[in-house]
Amino acid sequence: MHQYENLLVQIEQGVMWLTINRPEQRNALNQETLQEIGDAFSWADANDEVKCIIIQGAGEKSFAAGADIKQLHERKMLEALIPGMQGLYKKMEQSSKVTIAAVKGYALGGGCELALACDIRIAAKKAKFGLPELNLGIIPGAGGTQRLSRVVGKGRALDMILTGRIIDGEEAERIGLVSYLTADDGLERKAEEVASQILKKGPVAIKLAKLAVHKGFDVDLETAMLIEKLSQAVAFGTEDKREGTAAFLEKRTAEFTNQ
Repeated sequence: MHQYENLLVQIEQGVMWLTINRPEQRNALNQETLQEIGDAFSWADANDEVKCIIIQGAGEKSFAAGADIKQLHERKMLEALIPGMQGLYKKMEQSSKVTIAAVKGYALGGGCELALACDIRIAAKKAKFGLPELNLGIIPGAGGTQRLSRVVGKGRALDMILTGRIIDGEEAERIGLVSYLTADDGLERKAEEVASQILKKGPVAIKLAKLAVHKGFDVDLETAMLIEKLSQAVAFGTEDKREGTAAFLEKRTAEFTNQ
């Protein structure tokens, strides 16, 4: 793996901790940082050692405070059509690894969209979520208008986007934006706990479950059920399925092999 300028990467027992390390800039997502995140995800997807990726921000103030405004100011109209941040977050969402956003401090604009692209979101009570792009004369452009509405509903998404208001961790949990709420000093511990539960599951089944949920969410129910059925058919043919069911019957812990 490369050494990064703006990321800290550590792998512990199947979990990759990916820390955005620009605390002086509130972990703003400049182009260099986005490229490094993309590179780290490419490496992780090709590495069977990594089962889960936890994303966090360095320091106490920010998870990621959004795009680098200086770079954004210079961008031209047609540059918005480049995949850019939206393409990266799609890559993250489609990753074969489970992704967890551990949010402390501000997750604004592209930072909020980064969290939305993760499979699971955990927030400290003092976390702050918002999509304030309209203040800059632009709109959320890295999936915010679409993922937020799918997660919390169209009405709440429109309220957050049109007013630009920032919500705390407690409200984020109440509206379903995050799955878990923790004390500020318990965030990493909760992320480890969730990751450890996931690591016990069948690796192939994890990949198939992610595929079924993501690919089935935006199609009609009949098509979605077919995606689920075909994914289950693949699971039925794996060594992991035979091991998982045998372990249950024999009252022992399954030893999955990702096959």
